[in-house]
Amino acid sequence: MSSRFDNLPHRRAIIDRRALSDRVAALDIADPGTLRRAVTAELKLALDAGRAEIARRLAERPTRGLEAANGQAFLIDQLIRVLFDAVTQRLYPLSNPTAAERLAILAVGGYGRGEMAPHSDVDIAFLTPWKQTPWAEQVIESMLYALWDLGLKVGHSSRSLDEMVRQAKSDVTIRTALLEARYVWGDEALADEAALRFKAEVQRGTERQFIADKLAERDQRHIKMGDSRYVVEPNVKEGKGGMRDLHALFWIGKYIYDVDRAAELVGKGLLTAAEYRQFHRADNFLWAVRCHLHLITGRAEDRLTFDVQREIAERMRFSERPGRSGVERFMQYYFLQAKTVGTLTGVFIAHLDEQFAARGRRFGLPTIRRRPRKLGGFVLDRGRLALPRDDFFAEDPVRLIEIFQLADLHRLEIHPLAMRAANRDAKLVDDIRDDPRANALFLDVLASPRDPELVLRWMNEAGVFGRFVPDFGRVVAQMQFDMYHHYTVDEHTIRAIGLLSQIEHGEFSDEHPLSTAIFRQIVSRRALYAAVLLHDIAKGRGGDHSVLGAQVAERLCPRFGLTPAETETVAWLVRYHLLMSATAFKRDLSDFKTILDFTAVVQSPERLRMLLALTVVDIRAVGPGTWNGWKRQLLTDLYEAAEEVLRLGHKQRGRSERLEQKQANLARSLGWDEKALRAYARRLPEPYWIAEPEDVLAYNARFITAAGDAQLAIDAQIYPGRDATLVTVYAADHPGIFYRIAGAIHLAGGNIIDARIHTTRDGMALDNFLVQDPLGRPFEEAGQLNRLRTAIEDALANRGKLIDRLKAKAPPRVRADAFRIVPNVLVDNHASNRFTVVEINARDRPALLNQLAHALFQSKVTIHSAHVATYGERAVDTFYLTDLTGDKITAGARVKALEKRLLDAAAGVTAELAA
Repeated sequence: MSSRFDNLPHRRAIIDRRALSDRVAALDIADPGTLRRAVTAELKLALDAGRAEIARRLAERPTRGLEAANGQAFLIDQLIRVLFDAVTQRLYPLSNPTAAERLAILAVGGYGRGEMAPHSDVDIAFLTPWKQTPWAEQVIESMLYALWDLGLKVGHSSRSLDEMVRQAKSDVTIRTALLEARYVWGDEALADEAALRFKAEVQRGTERQFIADKLAERDQRHIKMGDSRYVVEPNVKEGKGGMRDLHALFWIGKYIYDVDRAAELVGKGLLTAAEYRQFHRADNFLWAVRCHLHLITGRAEDRLTFDVQREIAERMRFSERPGRSGVERFMQYYFLQAKTVGTLTGVFIAHLDEQFAARGRRFGLPTIRRRPRKLGGFVLDRGRLALPRDDFFAEDPVRLIEIFQLADLHRLEIHPLAMRAANRDAKLVDDIRDDPRANALFLDVLASPRDPELVLRWMNEAGVFGRFVPDFGRVVAQMQFDMYHHYTVDEHTIRAIGLLSQIEHGEFSDEHPLSTAIFRQIVSRRALYAAVLLHDIAKGRGGDHSVLGAQVAERLCPRFGLTPAETETVAWLVRYHLLMSATAFKRDLSDFKTILDFTAVVQSPERLRMLLALTVVDIRAVGPGTWNGWKRQLLTDLYEAAEEVLRLGHKQRGRSERLEQKQANLARSLGWDEKALRAYARRLPEPYWIAEPEDVLAYNARFITAAGDAQLAIDAQIYPGRDATLVTVYAADHPGIFYRIAGAIHLAGGNIIDARIHTTRDGMALDNFLVQDPLGRPFEEAGQLNRLRTAIEDALANRGKLIDRLKAKAPPRVRADAFRIVPNVLVDNHASNRFTVVEINARDRPALLNQLAHALFQSKVTIHSAHVATYGERAVDTFYLTDLTGDKITAGARVKALEKRLLDAAAGVTAELAA
């Protein structure tokens, strides 16, 4: 059946079956085994040449994905035909075949549809009329061995007609594969009989069940893949908004109406002509991406990972624009196509609801419990908000905002046909952006006390959100090419709004007790919700998105209907939305100047409360696993210290009282009298008591007491409050101790996420490290803890060469290599009254901290604390330093030499790893 490939140009340039058949027929070989190997060799040459031709065409016209997919299926068809003829005519010929000795080969699944990526499985079904004969077994076995010898991954089945019908009835996966079955070669009458029986005995009367099964299967797939079409490393085939979702629409349409092409769905009323064009454009683009992905990786890879995104963008000729790289433009286009797939799915399912859902029920959707009285002219259609007539939005474009406000107010779902009309008429929003009524309705949705995330997501899907707020439209489907952000900017923003609503409703009281508690004290909810909406709105503009976003806020907030005071608050929150996390994760909170500098910017308890809530949802909305107990504790410490300053004034009042309280609590928990406490407290400097929380003070006190006069003691234990392992090293202080410990922890498989370095007044180093495994979990097994202790002990005792062992460790992650990060070193003598603060930005890699610490050792400085933060592929390490006499490092030449040495270490160009 060549009609499937009628639109494929110059097919014989891909493979000329007649010429190939002639070459195979000319093989004058009597021995069957030798003949099969010779046939396979000819087929292999044809396969390689055909693949090269398809790849060449795709390189010339890199967006023609469907043509490449069709070409691949056509190539396999012709090879199977030639192989079948060779096997049945030369290896196992039948002079007088019986009725049972008939065999048909069907392409099934995507191959049956005539679409294959370069390394897709070849899914074929061998069909016999009745029980398989010895001849059929020989033919099938010989063909499979040949296909495997060609290097093809073959998915195959061998069934009689009765077995095909029985298995298709009982297994929806088999039924779906056979739904797209296409005759390739062999007994065509047998294939026709199979198609008739499939329609009569399997399809007829089971349409509703098939629809329900396919939609349930889709939902399970989405959950497995992250349940968002906006993850920054999407699965092109299985992910939400990917090829499988398009295929599911086609399968359902084909099952119901027996269509052969997606274009025929237009005539059945399931898609409009414009929607089919969108379907075809998305399908063609996704096939192009998948084919490029297979060619680059050389395997059946469907995940669009960072390390291939840039190359695919270059192949598909996405060029750079001001503030936007080619890869970011490519991925934005990808997500826009995924969004289109989502919109088409909603419309498609709406039609299915009308035609096939049981009365009063819908596929997988909840029914409404009550009927609202006021609908502003909108109507209810089986519990969903619908339009009374097609031109309802055109009559009053404010209704394009009102429909979402009513959906939120009455907790109604919007009918997909109304969503289709909203998508079609979204451009009418351009005329009502400044309409006070429209803006009031929008603000009601944004700051809804119900579920703003859901309705804002609908508004975004319909294209109304980006039209009504054009600045938001600029970040729709915009990705950030890094390993830190898991979602596109618009998806991140909408998720953050949803998280804020959940915190307000007390749904995260266990994970976020402080944010939940202070939310009731926030005076202006509207300003906070607006700040969350706008905090990343200026990304991709080529400047500081915080500064540019504050300017956007000053322009937009009055339009939304916020007061001048609220507008000022929103602009401030957007401008400083990274301040709290940067201070908590990259600065020493025991240094009082850190708190004073922070509060000098914040200035009011209300801003502090709002900034904490914004910081928490911003971090959580980045993606799974980004939030942890360590970050919660640091933000809590900063909030409490800043609140005390803002309440009591800019004085260090309360610090000495807090120190005395900590010491008294320690004595009480350990049963010490005042004399024992005084003797212990005298050994440790004041910053130690401020820096460490009370549970760590108690750990350390027991540990030091038990160590007695030992010159080296090492402890490692679970620290559940911060999702980490607390590693404490108590040793005679000497230069280089920190970089040796850092190297040892890396060798033991640990990542240091925080370090506090103290020196007792009697010359002992007391260093506390928070350590996680590479997946962000604490070390908790006894073997892991022992490995940590042993590695540190060996490093400090100079047992074995640390340098050789570090070199032997695995190289850096390949995924991080996809990112270009220029190392940067900032030396700040104003951030602390006592210390020089050095911040190093570099690409994260194994042993980075060890190399930076070794560079500091070579620079002859003393490290007082270290703060380690990672943002995906980027590491930001901050050190509080003095020179060996305890003074700041201020001499120009000394600062320049320090910067140079740290830059070299950050770039990985040091001559040797730290030994």
